[in-house]
Amino acid sequence: MIDSILEALRTEIANVAPLAVLFGVVAYVTKRDALVAAIRRARPEIVTNLVLLLVNALVVVPLIAVPILTGHSLLPRADALVSFWEGMPAAVSIIAAIALMEFAAYWRHRLEHVPMLWPVHATHHADEAMNWLSVRRKHPFGEALALLIDNLLVILLGLPFWAIGVGLLLRSWWGYFIHADVPWTLGIFGKVFISPAAHRLHHIRDEELMGSNYGNMLTLWDKVFGTFVDPAPYVNCETGIAEGTRDAVGELARPFEARYWRKPDPQPAEQAAG
Repeated sequence: MIDSILEALRTEIANVAPLAVLFGVVAYVTKRDALVAAIRRARPEIVTNLVLLLVNALVVVPLIAVPILTGHSLLPRADALVSFWEGMPAAVSIIAAIALMEFAAYWRHRLEHVPMLWPVHATHHADEAMNWLSVRRKHPFGEALALLIDNLLVILLGLPFWAIGVGLLLRSWWGYFIHADVPWTLGIFGKVFISPAAHRLHHIRDEELMGSNYGNMLTLWDKVFGTFVDPAPYVNCETGIAEGTRDAVGELARPFEARYWRKPDPQPAEQAAG
C-alpha cells in the first residue's frame, strides 16, 4: 500500500513538473506585464489546487485508479470484444478509446450538476482565478467518481489497455490545456475540440450557461445532446460559484454541510399566491 502511494506521488510530480514549465511559458507569452498581477490573484487558488491534487494522488489514485488499470482481471472483458479490438488499426483503437471515454465522462459530468452530486462537484467550479491547475481542483469523492465512470466503459468493451492508456494521457493533457487562463477559441478546430474559451464558459458564474460544454476534449457529445454553446461571446468571462471559493480544508468539508442537503423552507401561502 505504501509503495502504491509513493509511486502515485512520484507519477504526479513527474507529470506536473514539465506542465508547470510549459504553462509558465504560455503565461509569460500571453500576459507579459500583467503576469505578476495574475500570479498574485491566482496564488490562493493555486495553493488550494495543489493541496487537493496531493490529497487525491495520495489517497484516491492508489485506491481506485491503480487497481482498475493494473488489475486487468478485476473487470469482465468478453473474449470476442478483446479479439475484435486486437484486429483494429492502432489509430482506430485510440480514437475509439477517446470517444468512448468522452461519452462516459460527458454523462458523468452532467450528472454532477444535479442537486444530489453538486455539493461534491462544486469544489471544481469554485475557482475564481482559473489556471491550468484548476483541472485538479476536485474533491476526493469527485476524483473517485471520475476515475470509476470515465474508464469503465472502455474496459468493459474490451479495448486494448495500451489504447486506454494513450487516451487517458491525451485527455489528461487536454484537461490541463482547457483550464489554462487563455482566451483561445481554437478557430475552426474549436468545432471539434473543446477549447479553453469553451471550457471557461462552462465555469462561468452563471448557473444557466454553466450547463453547457460538458466535454473534456471533444465537442462531439455536447453537439449530439444539444449542450454545446459557442464561447466567442463569453471570452474571459468571470468564473466561480455563488457559494464562493475556499481553501483546501474548506473544499474538503463542503459536501458535508447541512445547507446543501436540507429542503428549502416552504413559502407562506399568501406569499406563494403572489
